Amino acid sequence: MNTGSIYQSRGITQEEEQLYHHLLERVQTEPPHLLIERFRLLFIEGTGYPDRELQKTVDRLIQSPVAAQNFRFVLNRCCHILINRWQSRPHQYQEIAELVALFESRPSRQITGDFSRSRLIKQQRQLTQDFQQTEQYLTLKRLSSVLQPEPTLAESQPFGTLIRRYPYLYEHCLVTEGTPHIQKASIRQLQTERQKQYELDLSKYVTYQVRRASSDRSIHPVQNPTLLDERSLSSALQQFTGKIRGNDTCKDIAQRFSAHCQQVKSYAHFKAELYHYLTDTVNPSYGTRHFNKQLGQFLGNTYSESETQPLSDFLMVRTCSQLLNFLVIDSIQQPQHFVFIDLLSNLGATATTQLLLQIVLLCRRVKPYLEKRFSVLFHHYEGYSRDRVQWLVAAMENLHLALSINFSDLNLCFVNQLVR
Repeated sequence: MNTGSIYQSRGITQEEEQLYHHLLERVQTEPPHLLIERFRLLFIEGTGYPDRELQKTVDRLIQSPVAAQNFRFVLNRCCHILINRWQSRPHQYQEIAELVALFESRPSRQITGDFSRSRLIKQQRQLTQDFQQTEQYLTLKRLSSVLQPEPTLAESQPFGTLIRRYPYLYEHCLVTEGTPHIQKASIRQLQTERQKQYELDLSKYVTYQVRRASSDRSIHPVQNPTLLDERSLSSALQQFTGKIRGNDTCKDIAQRFSAHCQQVKSYAHFKAELYHYLTDTVNPSYGTRHFNKQLGQFLGNTYSESETQPLSDFLMVRTCSQLLNFLVIDSIQQPQHFVFIDLLSNLGATATTQLLLQIVLLCRRVKPYLEKRFSVLFHHYEGYSRDRVQWLVAAMENLHLALSINFSDLNLCFVNQLVR
């Protein structure tokens, strides 16, 4: 393995390089249980490591004046050196969970030695304990959860345990500052594999439902690949693939409006047309109460200084991304999402998802931005029990379904014929 591939743009010290090389050598020759024990001695205990020279190397890292800021990155990279090796071998996924769980264990060895050495061990143990409060450790825990077999779907379990079901969250929830490039590539590969499996499972399920409806008793049951009940799933499939207005599907409407936008005279004219494009998707009994007014005010205030300019790609992308902020959630720092909850409460998860889908189909470049909005929601609620956020589970499932049908490499156009 090329050690350069695990280094980020942040400069590394000579001590870091020695540490990384040491672990890279060991991970290629030693079994996981020995490596986990090495890791425990080196970082959790801070004493007893068999290679004293390497222990001194870690001691120098601890003594660095920037250790409080940078040691989390060192721990993160050390974890990924082992994880990168084991992640390519599914039978070793359990070792990844054991490695990550080490940080929640307490040191078992008593601190011995002279005063300076004892103080250094205490300092290291504190830095390791502080690692549990970082975004890097939270990301490692999510990765561990993604790689484990799907847990029992108990309502009392944390919502965060469902992350493995939503590949569209992976790049946003499993990557953080300090994640090595090679690990990012592994996550993208895992995302692709999980997404393809979901699409395959979905197509098998729909085929099974159609054959069952035709009274074909020779078929074996196929499990619903979503957490939606059969009725909700059938309704969502029809909404995202079928004709929703006359003979037009979601894609047809978006393509026609996109072509129309090429003729608009100004950005102000585009926003006026966009308002009608979106409100036509919303149930009038809900829209006329207050949503349409909210949407109109939001669009009116969006880049108002540019209203006389012609519509550009920049204005299109920025307007659609700001719309997703407004409709879903802004950021982790500003996690208000009253509009989204109101939409779900009044329209339901499928109709709300269709509204979001119409934006992404109009401007496909904001699809990752929509996924990012949902990753912010996931981050905000991942510690909640599932029974407290059933509305979010329904939204996550509907979004996965809508994006899979409309942006999939696998041709799912046959679903439209099957669900009619």
